[in-house]
Amino acid sequence: MTMRLLGCGAALAVTALWAGQANASEGGASVYLLGSGGPGAAVVPPIQGVFLLDTQYYYSGEASADREFLIGGNVVAGLDATVNANFATVLWVPTTELAGGTLVLGAVLPIGGPDINVSATLTGPGGQQISRSRSDSALVVGDPLVTAIWGWTSGDTHIAASTLINIPIGNYREDRLANLAFHRWAADVSLAGTYLNETSGWDVSGKAGFTFNGENEHTNYETGTEFHAEAAVEKKFNKTWSAGVQGYYFEQVTGDSGAGARLGSFKGRVAGLGVNGAYNFMLFGKAPATLRLHAIKEFEAKNRLEGHSIFLDFSMPLWVKMPPGAGGGGL
Repeated sequence: MTMRLLGCGAALAVTALWAGQANASEGGASVYLLGSGGPGAAVVPPIQGVFLLDTQYYYSGEASADREFLIGGNVVAGLDATVNANFATVLWVPTTELAGGTLVLGAVLPIGGPDINVSATLTGPGGQQISRSRSDSALVVGDPLVTAIWGWTSGDTHIAASTLINIPIGNYREDRLANLAFHRWAADVSLAGTYLNETSGWDVSGKAGFTFNGENEHTNYETGTEFHAEAAVEKKFNKTWSAGVQGYYFEQVTGDSGAGARLGSFKGRVAGLGVNGAYNFMLFGKAPATLRLHAIKEFEAKNRLEGHSIFLDFSMPLWVKMPPGAGGGGL
């Protein structure tokens, strides 16, 4: 099993974040983490086992004082947001023989500290008119998520269909600016494809999908359906190092609704372009592990913040079931 294949699963599972990214969704929150569909987007672990994936994420973005957003029931302007968050993911591969493909099941737990600053709060949750700057920050546990992935391989071609479900039981701070939880059910469905040639070292990947959102019952806000598309090209230079470029495009295809959607349909879009690199190594002398760094800059934003993100993925197996004749299982 190659280290590249072990490290690819992070792009499939770590896809949720309240990143302070004020897009057209309520509170600037999207279940799908833009930038996660990078190299190896459709490659799943090729062996039964349990795998650990951990992503440390940083995002910083802002919008000018003439642009309004709705966060935590507050209509605000002059928004500046920074977030540091960690996403711990465990993936279980129970079978590699499901209708000719591999089944992956997993769970994600986000923990982080959003820091939000606004130059003016125009309307508070109770309808009062306010005109002053506000700041809010917190270290909180977000909504847990569950994921299921079906991956199929033929030669150098990999295809993966995935779904991600947000479970609204995290620490939601009512009427506050800084949140990591969504306080709404949401589901993302995506399809990814990867061409991976181990001889030449080239990886060409793409991923696209839709996120369907439920209603936040506290704010009576229902976020519209969101579309995301990503692409990446990477070159593996040797067994240890690889690097490449990646980009994404996001657009909300249906408007926000409900009594809490006081800015109307508020559909938004954004694009991003950046670089990534990976370092493959052996941990404890026997466990293949991968570190991958992404750095992405956003542009062409509408009804959302425009900023940059940096995130570091770490992946390794916790336990694997080796095929017959390949040695013992476990690490």
